[in-house]
Amino acid sequence: MEYYELHPDNPQKRYISKAVETLKEGGVIIYPTDTVYGLGCDIFNKEAVERIYMIKNETDTKLFSFLCSDLKDISKYAKVSDFAYKSMRKLLPGPYTFVLPAAKEVPKKLWTKRKTVGIRVPNNEIARTLAFELGNPIVSTSATTRKGETLFDPLEIRTVFNNSVDLMLSMGALTGVPSSIVDLSGDEIEIIREGSGDLSLFY
Repeated sequence: MEYYELHPDNPQKRYISKAVETLKEGGVIIYPTDTVYGLGCDIFNKEAVERIYMIKNETDTKLFSFLCSDLKDISKYAKVSDFAYKSMRKLLPGPYTFVLPAAKEVPKKLWTKRKTVGIRVPNNEIARTLAFELGNPIVSTSATTRKGETLFDPLEIRTVFNNSVDLMLSMGALTGVPSSIVDLSGDEIEIIREGSGDLSLFY
């Protein structure tokens, strides 16, 4: 695995470009977000998505969310109501995953049975830049052990994933908790998981 340490205030563009190149070639990377480290690939690369299922020891019934570069991008991949847009506009970029009706452009592998998808726009410039420069959303699933334990220390992550992931961008230890998951796909708001971020808007 290629491993690059990024400066927290002025991340080296050449390392981010290497990560984008890896994504374009169908690779799997680990990258920082505004909560925890993410394991990702191009959502349109079926083989790479399958690799992430294998790496995480997950079955095909486990749904992965994906990361867009900005709020405008979301409308390409999901059906967004006026209410959903107004809510997301107040909170994004931020530590939230929003569940929305899937648009036909999204691979059905990432659809739930209810034909929804989970979308993130994190408050992390590196993560958003990866999606922007790739030109597609990237898979967003936490870097965890096969037992589901979230890893925060880059050196520990490097040890666990060294032989299964192509590249890692490190920003040091991240101390966040996973994103809050908010379902805006129906007539009623449903908080699926309370994690990072203020959810008072929905109560």
